[in-house]
Amino acid sequence: MQGIRYITQKELDRHLWDDCIKHASNGVVYARSCYLDAMCRHWDALVLNDYEVVMPLTFNKKYGIHYLYQPPFTASLGIFGKAVTAAMVKDFLNAIPPKFRYIDISLNHGNFFATEGFNLYERTNYTLPLGNTYESIYNQYRDNIKRNIKKCVQQGCTVKKDFNVEEVIELAKIQTGNFSTLSESDFVNFGKLYQVFHQQQEAITYGICSARGELMASCVFFFSHGRAYYILVGNHPNGKTMGASHALIDAFIKDYAGSNLLLDFEGSDIRNLAFFYSSFGAKEEKYPGLRMNRLPAILKWLKK
Repeated sequence: MQGIRYITQKELDRHLWDDCIKHASNGVVYARSCYLDAMCRHWDALVLNDYEVVMPLTFNKKYGIHYLYQPPFTASLGIFGKAVTAAMVKDFLNAIPPKFRYIDISLNHGNFFATEGFNLYERTNYTLPLGNTYESIYNQYRDNIKRNIKKCVQQGCTVKKDFNVEEVIELAKIQTGNFSTLSESDFVNFGKLYQVFHQQQEAITYGICSARGELMASCVFFFSHGRAYYILVGNHPNGKTMGASHALIDAFIKDYAGSNLLLDFEGSDIRNLAFFYSSFGAKEEKYPGLRMNRLPAILKWLKK
């Protein structure tokens, strides 16, 4: 028994890492090594024994201080394995090296335990099982969703699939505008990651076009661990009044109804988005966030 070890990115056995993530009961797409490589420049790991349970440590350095952060397009990470327990979560969090003086990360749905000594706070995701028939899933939609889908069809909108991811990215840039913290390189890295997943038939783009052929709503879905992740959204400003995003999600549900997939909406803690996702019949899936400030006293004051 080797216990929990700290392993640098260069020392990592990627085959064993990805095998652990693949078979983890709480595995998610974000923890795959190719995903981590694409979306964060620096990541090391905590590993239990021979990669039985693992935890990625995604970090940066500022003013000489190392800190853990949540990479872009990465809703949750944390501790992964076949049978993660509350005790394991506590042990892994205690094993985070002291050099990481500030921590602001999201763990995953399989880490949702009361953990003594750590100020974990509750976050909310929404998921929708697609195992039933389309008709039964559609019947669970709220009336406003059904009205918007109907309006979109009446205006002559059509569904577009498997088109260039750059079209989604460009709309996403416009949509997020001034309030986004994402950089140009974040979008470039995501585009490269999409190509990797698309080549493995684990990614697809969906869109809704107006009667004139203009892209009104668009998104990227990633497929991993029995989930379809609604991961990047790009909507045209005019698409909202047309019900385009409602029709897009409905089109995806129609295509994959009756499968074993779980549609993962990646959130949200934002009230309006939570209402939107729940309007399709999606249910809450809780997961924990963790903030820790181990900075020297003067830097703690500045951080506030």
